[in-house]
Amino acid sequence: MNSIERAWHKQARWLYLLAPLSALFWCLSSLRRALFKLNIRASYKLNVPVIVVGNISIGGNGKTPTVLGIVEYLKSQGYQPGILSRGYTGECQQFPYLVKADDTAQYVGDEPLLMAQEANVPVIIDPNRVRGGQQLSTLCDVIVCDDGLQHYALQRDIEIVVMDERRLGNGWLLPVGNLRELPRRLDDVDFIIINSASLNHPHEFHMELIPQPITPLLNVGHKEPCPIPTSFNFLMTGVGNPRRFEKTCEQLNIRFENTLFYGDHHQYVSKDVPQGTILMTQKDAVKCRSFALSSWFYLPVKASFSGDFLTQLSDKLRLLSLP
Repeated sequence: MNSIERAWHKQARWLYLLAPLSALFWCLSSLRRALFKLNIRASYKLNVPVIVVGNISIGGNGKTPTVLGIVEYLKSQGYQPGILSRGYTGECQQFPYLVKADDTAQYVGDEPLLMAQEANVPVIIDPNRVRGGQQLSTLCDVIVCDDGLQHYALQRDIEIVVMDERRLGNGWLLPVGNLRELPRRLDDVDFIIINSASLNHPHEFHMELIPQPITPLLNVGHKEPCPIPTSFNFLMTGVGNPRRFEKTCEQLNIRFENTLFYGDHHQYVSKDVPQGTILMTQKDAVKCRSFALSSWFYLPVKASFSGDFLTQLSDKLRLLSLP
């Protein structure tokens, strides 16, 4: 967690000295959105439905497991979905790029690689969402965008915002707060998914991240499964909300001696990982597998949604196909 994130978390008073910058950010972002609404800046509509899963804040809220949960459901309903991502932190410069399961997180980004390995659907990365979406639309019949709520050049049919217990933070736009858009933007979206927090609105749905069995990083190609330790020397992670990972482990009665938290999307090298038994998230595992040791493990999670969220999502998709 960097200094500004720590200040947001503690709601430090010095942040309000940056209020003029937040006002400037509001002016620029509002002008940009208005230009798209007035068709002064062009936006593009694809020939397949587009579902955007994003947020109005900075930081990990659980978008990736939400995307994977939606894609799994769409497949069960007979759709052929694809995932569109920016490829943040990846070194790839040839776009649009179709992610392969044996790519590296350093090349395509950690989240796209994780989704390609887990979802078994086409995953395309491209910072130009329109260009990437055009390519992906030739491979699938519905597109799920990982992030991209503020990428208005690509028209969307369904908007889903994912939030966690931090919700709106201090309610300020960047950099005083962690918001990309004002809270009233939530009035325009179709669904709000709340991760690890109580519901405040009838249009909100709860998401629970269900832990799966602890898995060795070196579980592929080994004849004998690695024994799972009863305790770990370190919990190690580089995600947007590392405390949630720590809390999950505590709730599961997973014993650990120390924690080691890096920044979100941290690009690991072998020297970053201490000696001993290590437990990390699946997002960390895709970045560490190439140099992993037999004493490294990860905790997978799957999203479970409350109420009839998935049914309502399916109903909206069906309405889009009506003449």
